[in-house]
Amino acid sequence: MRAFVVDVNVAMVANGRSPQANDDCLLACIDALETVYYAGMIVLDDGMRILSEYMGHLSMAGQPGPGDFFMKWVWENQAVPSRCERAPLACRSDDSDDFEAFPDDPALRGFDRSDRKYVAAALASRNRPEILNAVDTDWWHHRTVLARNGIRLQFICPQHMR
Repeated sequence: MRAFVVDVNVAMVANGRSPQANDDCLLACIDALETVYYAGMIVLDDGMRILSEYMGHLSMAGQPGPGDFFMKWVWENQAVPSRCERAPLACRSDDSDDFEAFPDDPALRGFDRSDRKYVAAALASRNRPEILNAVDTDWWHHRTVLARNGIRLQFICPQHMR
């Protein structure tokens, strides 16, 4: 079973809440989320950082959009080991946005601090997940150095990365 770390922007685009995303991107995000919940596994962190971000942007009722349905699916499957892995994350010092698992690479100093949890969860996972991104160009700008550090990225909407 393929494992995925899903940046919240994917679900937000699927909900139609990203003005820069075109219709092709919206449909691709819906397809990507369906792949996760029908045939994959989600990777979250053990401190609920990723889940908390989802909860801040998506509806746990599962409505009205596909991203909200994804949120409900994650909530209902977070304790099912075959559908959800909780990757252990330890913070470096007192910084809640910096993790031991995040690469100590000077080329990543400018990488968005709020997205570091996704990278750390992917690296701490035993399932070698891909990170799904829709419209966040910071992932694109750092793609080479992230790949060099063992991160597998899937750009769902590459047309929005330039």
